[in-house]
Amino acid sequence: MEYEQLITPALLRAKPSGIRRFFDLAADIQGVVSLGVGEPDFPTPMAAREAAVRMLNAGSIPYTANAGTKQLRTAISAYLERRFSLSYDPMREIIVTVGGSEGIDLSLRSLLQEGDEVIVPSPCFVCYAPLARMTGAKVVEVATRAENSFALTADQLRSAITPKTKLLILSYPNNPTGAILGREQLEELAKVLRRSTVMVLSDEIYAELTYDGQHTSIASLPGMRERTILVSGFSKAFAMTGWRLGYLCAPRPAAEQLLKLHQYALMCAPALSQEAALAALAQADTEVERMREQYDNRRRFLTGELRRIGMTCFEPKGAFYVFPSIRSTGLSSVKFCEELLCGQRVAVVPGDAFGPGGEGFVRISYAYSQEHLTEAIRRMEVFLENPSKTIC
Repeated sequence: MEYEQLITPALLRAKPSGIRRFFDLAADIQGVVSLGVGEPDFPTPMAAREAAVRMLNAGSIPYTANAGTKQLRTAISAYLERRFSLSYDPMREIIVTVGGSEGIDLSLRSLLQEGDEVIVPSPCFVCYAPLARMTGAKVVEVATRAENSFALTADQLRSAITPKTKLLILSYPNNPTGAILGREQLEELAKVLRRSTVMVLSDEIYAELTYDGQHTSIASLPGMRERTILVSGFSKAFAMTGWRLGYLCAPRPAAEQLLKLHQYALMCAPALSQEAALAALAQADTEVERMREQYDNRRRFLTGELRRIGMTCFEPKGAFYVFPSIRSTGLSSVKFCEELLCGQRVAVVPGDAFGPGGEGFVRISYAYSQEHLTEAIRRMEVFLENPSKTIC
């Protein structure tokens, strides 16, 4: 079979994830200290695990309503109101998804078509641009800068909008930079957006992991709720990555259409995961806060240590990543990561995996123990003093 004649051109043009390439390479090398995984190293909250065990022992794990159980959607609605001053009708405006990633995919496939343009600030999470291109839309990448705290500015947004612009993707707190957008910055973006017909897809999966004040959702600003689809989930703040549970919130007319696609694509999110998430929302506040405090301590430690060994490092204020510059080494992001891995057996992710705006940087996760981070820094210091030319 000539599979290249069968597969869609958009999929053939898409490159494999740059993150996965280094995971696969590191897996074949002994003694690697990895700082590449964006996954909490804490256990899932006890209440969530116990709820799942009870459901398993009861012997029935059925399909749920397509949009998720009434109880979980009600709990998500109450949580968003309590934590972020957001108001969504649990029965008509919230859809429980298979991870936040499904919510992103549903939103892009529902909104975009051939000829549309979507604005994507770069660097950003790896899935946005490929998924958008698969709809036939044109991706307009807007490079954010370290000297501007990796924030999308109102001037940049205004310059990027054209009559073909359908959607802006916002991802703050940001993966890979750890940047956040404060209320005043969001207000400036909202002023531009309210004068347009552009919708916003706001990926707020790291909202709870904000270390400099309280996270503000753009959907909470005047005139923005009706033009925003909010995507979030339980993977990061609740340490539930493998449970694959997220949710999206949208105005009722949009949510009704998104639900149709969800029904046909996946039917419903796993009942077991929904039961666990319900318990997490009800009983895991203390554990979430404890995790956030640990991440904050690691953030301060790692940023300080990277600067001590000579790396220029923007101070992240959210998520669990730092994004230091490696330009002083004269190496590309990919070359730096290859030589660090082969020479000192430390795995980090090249910045260009997150779009052209990430070249000259690397992503380092601090979702690891203090001992793990300390050993990684020791090896990186040796590498920077005498960069290896070892070939893997």
